[in-house]
Amino acid sequence: MAIESYVVVHNIAKRHNVGTLARSATAFGVTELILVGRRDLNAFGSHGSTSHLRFRHFHSLSDARLFLKEKDCDICGVEITEDAVSITDHPFKKSTAFLLGNEGTGLSAKECEICDFFVYIPQYGGGTASLNVTVAASIVLHHFGVWAGFSERIRDGNKFVVAEKPLKQVSRKYCTETDDHIIEERKSRRESASNGFFEDGKNGVSSSNLLDSLFPDE
Repeated sequence: MAIESYVVVHNIAKRHNVGTLARSATAFGVTELILVGRRDLNAFGSHGSTSHLRFRHFHSLSDARLFLKEKDCDICGVEITEDAVSITDHPFKKSTAFLLGNEGTGLSAKECEICDFFVYIPQYGGGTASLNVTVAASIVLHHFGVWAGFSERIRDGNKFVVAEKPLKQVSRKYCTETDDHIIEERKSRRESASNGFFEDGKNGVSSSNLLDSLFPDE
């Protein structure tokens, strides 16, 4: 069975970080980016990479865990815990899903409960206590790709060759919800936006949102 990697996104505070995570995920061969809970996630920073990445949504961590275990995946928490192993040791055994914590508080107790093991990223300078979640994800995913022996992408000049843009994803392939649930959530989000709940982008236009790209109107 082929080795695969997944990224689990749960309660990341800064919505724009998900777009950057998607960019790193495509660069390092991630199979799917799994969204748990909220779906109002900004695609800013992805540089178009979201069209090359599969997404899946679950309401709860337990549902996400069940899906990953059916895929025979280990779940690795990226967090400094007492039993965490340095990422440089490559403590992997098979396909792995990486769960990254909230930028400010790290992994919650509930998130830690679904993890099979933990890794941390060694630091050698004393100027910061931790890394940005997207930087941490890039380092971890790169190490996993090296361990798994993923084939390096071909280069053209000083950049890597970008694959042809795939056909538009059909949202229901990646969502465990019914159409009625999707419509209801979209309606609620629009009502909240009209009340100023969501941040506006430049010139008052709502920022690009993964909900729109992943679950488009029919």
